[in-house]
Amino acid sequence: MSINNKKSIQTFMADSTSKKENSKKKALKKLEKLNKRENRKENNNKGKSLEDMIVYVDVLGNFTDVPPHLQDKEADLLNNKRLESDNRDVFIEGMVDIYNDSKGFGFIKVPTSNDKIFFHFKESKELLKVGDQVQFKKEMSEKGFRAIQISKK
Repeated sequence: MSINNKKSIQTFMADSTSKKENSKKKALKKLEKLNKRENRKENNNKGKSLEDMIVYVDVLGNFTDVPPHLQDKEADLLNNKRLESDNRDVFIEGMVDIYNDSKGFGFIKVPTSNDKIFFHFKESKELLKVGDQVQFKKEMSEKGFRAIQISKK
């Protein structure tokens, strides 16, 4: 064999081994890419399942994630707890926030909790207007809490 033949065989072998290595690297990269794609598909956090998107409305008109057939039990428990804690003979202080003279009702804002409690003018012996400081007791009604025994402070 001549020297030129040996060099060409050596370069051919070098080329073929580097081509094999490159093709192996490309194949590995393709596998890694496929694995990453599959992992992304499995761990996709886009969107929510149907159960996560459903919202129910409770008896008081509030949004909840509790289905209607379980709301009765939950509402009874909440009402009992509210009645137990709110049936105390304690007067609550607040300020008349909204009052509609023509309809005879309004809302009292409680500064400690930022709650607005409904009231009817019949529950007060005095004429009320927006901005009046008042004392009242809280009572549970069909639609939520309402103020009773209202008096100006």
